[in-house]
Amino acid sequence: MTLKMTWYGHACFLIKTGKAKLLTDPFITGNPLSPVQANEVEADYILVSHGHGDHLGDTLDIAKRTGATVISNYEIQNWVVNQGLKNVHPQHIGGGFDYPWGRVKLTIAQHGSVLPDGTYGGNPCGFLFYIEGKKIYHACDTGLFYDMKLIGEEGIDLAILPIGDNFTMGPDDALRAIKLIEPIHAIPIHYDTFDIIKQDPHAWAHKVKEETSVKVTVMKPGDVFEL
Repeated sequence: MTLKMTWYGHACFLIKTGKAKLLTDPFITGNPLSPVQANEVEADYILVSHGHGDHLGDTLDIAKRTGATVISNYEIQNWVVNQGLKNVHPQHIGGGFDYPWGRVKLTIAQHGSVLPDGTYGGNPCGFLFYIEGKKIYHACDTGLFYDMKLIGEEGIDLAILPIGDNFTMGPDDALRAIKLIEPIHAIPIHYDTFDIIKQDPHAWAHKVKEETSVKVTVMKPGDVFEL
């Protein structure tokens, strides 16, 4: 089964499996690069990596409209329940769970997390998906960390990595991450949304090609990647 992944900019992907639509970090409203409006997006599950507004994004509105189940850490799960959501599933770092569409495990991420009202958002995370025989590592917001090598030992088909610098890994550290993970495919994210994280993803892809055998796909918001 082919997985279809539409990038809505920043860290937001809509992943269509044979059984569900998964939405990650739905920063759509206020995202100058988003090709869609929040009220156009459908989802069965929404995965939130941490509490910052450019990742929590439109989670509440989309979940209330669609009835999507929100997957997040325990602290964010408590917060969204207090905002009126009922369909939630809490996980935490290192823990995995089998859903009808596949499995997801929360990985560490070197970042911060606070919710829009100042509430503590728990530990930030990345997502390690096991879907229909494919393994996808969505690093979300993180700096470089050596345990990426352990994630790579899973045999990663696709690594989704930030390259924007300033708030996350920049291009050089993202290249080092590629060498630790050794995925088959890679997609750069979390760049160009704001001036402070402007980058040249094609230059990064060229460096990856020169120094590794990883296949990099540079996407434009609205593009679909098939795995």
